[in-house]
Amino acid sequence: MAGALLRVICPTENASFSAPTLFSLVPKNGSQVRGYSTVCSRLKFSTGVFAAASLSSVVANPPGSSEKKVYEVVLKQAALVKEQKKEKILDVITGNDQAESMTRGDLLNGAYNRCGEVCAEYAKTFYLGTLLMTPERRRAVWAIYVWCRRTDELVDGPNASHITPKALDRWEQKLNDLFEGRPYDMYDAALSDTVSKYPVDIQPFKDMIKGMRMDLKKSRYKDFDELYLYCYYVAGTVGLMSVPVMGIAPESKASTESVYNAALALGIANQLTNILRDVGEDARRGRIYLPQDELAQAGLSDEDIFKGKVTDKWRSFMKGQIKRARMFFDEAEKGVAELSAASRWPVWASLLLYKQILDSIEVNDYDNFTKRAYVGKAKKFASLPIAYGRALMHGSSKLAEPSRS
Repeated sequence: MAGALLRVICPTENASFSAPTLFSLVPKNGSQVRGYSTVCSRLKFSTGVFAAASLSSVVANPPGSSEKKVYEVVLKQAALVKEQKKEKILDVITGNDQAESMTRGDLLNGAYNRCGEVCAEYAKTFYLGTLLMTPERRRAVWAIYVWCRRTDELVDGPNASHITPKALDRWEQKLNDLFEGRPYDMYDAALSDTVSKYPVDIQPFKDMIKGMRMDLKKSRYKDFDELYLYCYYVAGTVGLMSVPVMGIAPESKASTESVYNAALALGIANQLTNILRDVGEDARRGRIYLPQDELAQAGLSDEDIFKGKVTDKWRSFMKGQIKRARMFFDEAEKGVAELSAASRWPVWASLLLYKQILDSIEVNDYDNFTKRAYVGKAKKFASLPIAYGRALMHGSSKLAEPSRS
């Protein structure tokens, strides 16, 4: 699988946490398991030519079956955020903000700090950006990152060949438990605490597990509609998990739904970039994450990919695929400016880094069979001040209100 995030194998230090101790780490009332449902921008695309429709309008009015599924999730998550705003006002009035015990707080701090260490080791650029966030939001983002990483590791790590659907069933049950305030280990404890404090719904997490299930049984995608849904499952979900924690700027005039659509676009863009970067690596594992119909229209086949020869047909095909990924990035940029000021830097840093991977593919003359496109350390650090500069700006006029028709 062309994973959406960097790989990490979480150590087994959590063995020292007993179940009763872990159960005490989260608020006694646990967290509500709320209903959820799923779109992001979709571009119909074939042989390098986009259909005549703007990305923004497609986001607001999704035409395809996959997009409709995703759009329902976006709408429900947006409604959940609005609901929590009302609940917070009520809590202030009624005094429902209960302090945690010192012992539980210390254990949670340790769990969150370990999540931060994992993030720092495997996602350095993103981690540096999170240091500008408020401490509570920073820790919550770390907890979400680690859960996503562990989930991806199930089917994309060293033990992936031994993973079965039943193993994913057990992982999903642990997810249900942590959302109900019953974490299994220290990493789950951090996430369980996070979802009790923020309007984070369980559905994007479940959808990511669906993506892992898809990877166990599927190695081809007949068209972009199928690929889009896969990209949503394994990467678009990350945006929906994160925005409730990062927060939307108080001065933003954009609708909540449009901000979530932009976050979804960033996840899709990142995953498309991963796919284009890892064509050769995936092919050696018998996997092709490219729309079969678009390959055929370009005069290419699976056999051409397995041969790994860069031809004019391949260059032309890749130019079109890169163009589509950049369009998703363009849509995502509109939403970054709507996030709370302290949360924009890590998102901008990640976005700029991934866009440079596409540049690297072009520099390699579209040879993603034998060359792995990457961004060197110097370029990574050079992008940080650029990301910081963009994070200081706010442009709420960029995101249009979605159509209500």
